[in-house]
Amino acid sequence: MTEPTGPLDLTAHLAQADPRVAELVEAEGRRQFEKIRLIPSENYVSRAVLEATATVLTNKYSEGYAHRRYYEGQQLIDEVEDLAVARARSLFGVDHANVQPYSGSPANLAIYLAFLRPGDTFLSLELSHGGHLTHGSPVSATGIWFRPVHYGVDRETGRVDMDQVRDIALRERPKLIFCGGTAIPRLIDFEAFARVANEVGALLVADIAHIAGLVAGGVHPSPVGHAEVISTTTHKTLRGPRGAMLMSTEEHAKAIDKAVFPGLQGGPHNHTTAAIAVALREAATEEFRRYAAQIVANAKALAEALTERGFSLVSGGTDNHLILIDLATREIAGKPAAKALDRAGIELNFNTVPFDPRKPWSPSGIRIGTPAVTTRGMRPEHMAQIAAWMDDAIEAAKKDDGEALDAIAGQVRDFTRAFPIPGWPN
Repeated sequence: MTEPTGPLDLTAHLAQADPRVAELVEAEGRRQFEKIRLIPSENYVSRAVLEATATVLTNKYSEGYAHRRYYEGQQLIDEVEDLAVARARSLFGVDHANVQPYSGSPANLAIYLAFLRPGDTFLSLELSHGGHLTHGSPVSATGIWFRPVHYGVDRETGRVDMDQVRDIALRERPKLIFCGGTAIPRLIDFEAFARVANEVGALLVADIAHIAGLVAGGVHPSPVGHAEVISTTTHKTLRGPRGAMLMSTEEHAKAIDKAVFPGLQGGPHNHTTAAIAVALREAATEEFRRYAAQIVANAKALAEALTERGFSLVSGGTDNHLILIDLATREIAGKPAAKALDRAGIELNFNTVPFDPRKPWSPSGIRIGTPAVTTRGMRPEHMAQIAAWMDDAIEAAKKDDGEALDAIAGQVRDFTRAFPIPGWPN
């Protein structure tokens, strides 16, 4: 068997050891290269982050926290975790950071474990208005074990009505208030949420999973100083590996750490911790700040181009990376539109919109975002073409014109050749 040419030759043995998995990896890389990927929770990580996730750190089991482990041989693992924690604290300006949560949902569940008891009331954004499953959906453990009450967005503006938030909080007296979500195209007013939380004596939690990179890059207000606890994933706009972090004031550090371990998890994934550390170092650079600003510029340009083509955008546009589109006026539902666009080489997801008359598995909307296309180097001048392809593909879908969709996919493949992705040959 041929030996790798170096320690970072990530797939040197894969084709020999498991040809089928190697074929699937190759095919997925090709797919990611040839498509315009507009799912707002997806991105392309750097080659350095890719390499960090494929290291011998995956061989080590490390229950506990740095310098307080239950297994020996942690000297270097402790340094990796210390580095990731220090970089998170510095980048976001927080007292405390926990980099061990496996993903965003367990991170949010740790918050409930730390601060609530079964049956306690909390306040969050309604799922169909842009909230998250772990913010109290009835199909989530958070909606089964606790008592969620929800605020929504205004029917006319598509924006959160802070007067409504205050009224509900005064009536229900929640112990915890979530701000943030998964389909919010506008800035989150953390200061206004903090005023409501302080008035009713609730703990304020900011879920910034989608906007963490924009916060780090200085193009979205920070929840620090307003929210006592902050939850985020480490991918999406932050452009790291698939993981999560919890950050808090010093007052809540012990409760957070105890909830993550031993409350919910065993040993952290050390290779992911290392990749998070790499991503946080990248996010502290001036280059990343320019990237964050470019995400927003691209989103605004794409929103404008879609509006010019008659698309109906929830809230009328975007302030961040995300655009939510109501397709009701286009006489097509979100799911068939998403399937058709995928065939046409444009990847996104179907999504509910506020006050959606359709069911979640076949909603009226689609959700798009610009983190991934921005990483590839696409700029505002390219957004009009993307909007045109989306428009053409939806019209083709309504006519069941598969040939037109395939023709668009060919144009998209030609277009994406000019925009490399990390870790993949051009």
